[in-house]
Amino acid sequence: MKIRDIDFGHRPVFLAPMEDVTDKAFRHLCREFGASMVYSEFVSADALIRNVNRSLEKIRVSDSERPVAVQIYGRDVDSMVEAARMVEAEAHPDVLDINFGCPVKKVAGKGAGAGMLRNIPLLLDITRNVVRAVQLPVTVKTRLGWDHDSKHIVELAEQLQDCGIEALTIHGRTRSQMYTGEADWTLIGAVKQNPRMHIPIIGNGDIDSAEKAAQCFDRYGVDAVMVGRATFGRPWIFREIRSYLDTGSLPDDMTTAWKFDVLRRQIRESIAGSMQRTDCPRKATELGGIIHVRRHLAASPLFKGIPDFRQTRVRMLRAESVDELFAVLDEAERRLQ
Repeated sequence: MKIRDIDFGHRPVFLAPMEDVTDKAFRHLCREFGASMVYSEFVSADALIRNVNRSLEKIRVSDSERPVAVQIYGRDVDSMVEAARMVEAEAHPDVLDINFGCPVKKVAGKGAGAGMLRNIPLLLDITRNVVRAVQLPVTVKTRLGWDHDSKHIVELAEQLQDCGIEALTIHGRTRSQMYTGEADWTLIGAVKQNPRMHIPIIGNGDIDSAEKAAQCFDRYGVDAVMVGRATFGRPWIFREIRSYLDTGSLPDDMTTAWKFDVLRRQIRESIAGSMQRTDCPRKATELGGIIHVRRHLAASPLFKGIPDFRQTRVRMLRAESVDELFAVLDEAERRLQ
């Protein structure tokens, strides 16, 4: 699969853009474990053009994580065009992605993200103008539609392709579903099978195992798959998927001890990444790295085999130092031995 001149090879697997999740440290880890491309947290076009420090931090990328995409969202043409040009000039990502899929109220409720699915003419106008404004490959991530009665993704995919985008990611839910229920891949497959479509189609939604990734490739014929929430506390899922897709089996060297070491490394790298911020005091940035990584740890499937883990999880979510977090991990590892 290719996006312009970027060759991702056969059956690539991408890390989904997720707010407060896909920071630089986490992207780097996922790339190391086999993610074919990683995406930034989504960035508000309005905040970016106002030079809000947090938004500027989000678009910073490093060569070690390439290929990398920066994703922006907004609700008017002018701000999206200006933000796109800023990203191209200052971050130099490999791909610029437009978010027409975020379902949360603070975004979609204001007409951005998935809110654009209620104003298709404006959605297309933004896309068309962003494509014209930059030299980067422009891609789009969206959903099946606003609600059950407006699943227009097959038609919309053609319209977006006509705007000049070079790949399309489809999350198999409507905005009204948020993240509930099962993702519907049948319409993703319908887009891929449409003979008028020639750009790569990337499927997203509920891929939580190597077997599920292979099934989606086989059943729906997508060019790539994107993994989101299943990466929480499990960045090694990319190694599992890559091995299964390439060899038909899972890696045999990913022991429980190895996975705990990965989580400890994720803690250290999250804190190191947070400490690089210049707009907050050192102590605050260290705590920020800890707070950021706690949600990953608390969601890790590594702890599912531990009986009565609830109180340990509470301690994990309240930890405010590296020593506290490491102590919780050490205890959890002992209980799994």
